[in-house]
Amino acid sequence: MAVYFKKREVVVPGELLAEGRYRSSMGTYDEDGKVYSALLGIAELRGNTVKVVPLEGVYIPSEGDLVIGTITRVAGNNWKVDITGPYGASLHANNALRRPYDDDISRYFDIGDVIAAEITAFDRNSGPFLTLKRRGLGLLVEGKLLDFSPAKIPRVIGRSGSMINMIKDKLRIEAVVAQNGRIWVRAPDTPTLNLAIKAFKMIEAQAHTSKLTERIGAMLDQEIADMKEKAPKITEIESEEEARAPVKVEPTEEEPEPLVEEENAEDAITAPIEEPAEPKASDEEPAPAEEAEVAKDNDNTTEEVTEE
Repeated sequence: MAVYFKKREVVVPGELLAEGRYRSSMGTYDEDGKVYSALLGIAELRGNTVKVVPLEGVYIPSEGDLVIGTITRVAGNNWKVDITGPYGASLHANNALRRPYDDDISRYFDIGDVIAAEITAFDRNSGPFLTLKRRGLGLLVEGKLLDFSPAKIPRVIGRSGSMINMIKDKLRIEAVVAQNGRIWVRAPDTPTLNLAIKAFKMIEAQAHTSKLTERIGAMLDQEIADMKEKAPKITEIESEEEARAPVKVEPTEEEPEPLVEEENAEDAITAPIEEPAEPKASDEEPAPAEEAEVAKDNDNTTEEVTEE
């Protein structure tokens, strides 16, 4: 028994990988008790099973796959869905809606809508059939849709979801990673979205390397720390600018008249202050009612003069 490759080593078609009691699996073939690579990819050993994950390639549907597709046509009770690759998929209304539903199914999903679906069956002649009757499936809105090589998707997901779950937890994002090479991401803000895209592209470029999850995690921690460090600085700069800004004093509606004009200011200081004349005392002070009548007569007189 012998293994002729290192963990996650890139191998080429026809390369001898193992011999003895090892079993051939995906991306390999067996010949005279020896396991060879059938394609260009990354060799992996699980127990006594050898497989090769392709580095490139088109998506070939498989039952149970999670896919992200774009609706291209509405035909009767069916939607035609582009799931990338050589096969177009079909989604029947019975596998997406509860009865009773409207005859015009474009009311629910229309051309251009993006959906997450599951492949229930695959026939090379009629193409794969989809369903939305699983938890987490349906219309995807507002997010960003990314296209990746389907062969790299297992690395984006990671073992038991370790990679994608780490990215979602650190960035607090929503993400759907599909086997057909599409990733849908929705983030709370643009910097976080850009950081998520950076992480996914880093995975795609380094999918053949080991300890990738650790490096992605370290990169995210550093980027997040930098984002938090820059945020207070922006606030400090804004506060400093506000402090330096001149205070704007709103003018009052009516400016008070100056007590003394500038030209007569000196005369006013030296002029003697005259005592106010005492009002002449009348024999009888008018009653309040009589004062009101006098004021009223004066008002009427003023109105008559104005009209003339």
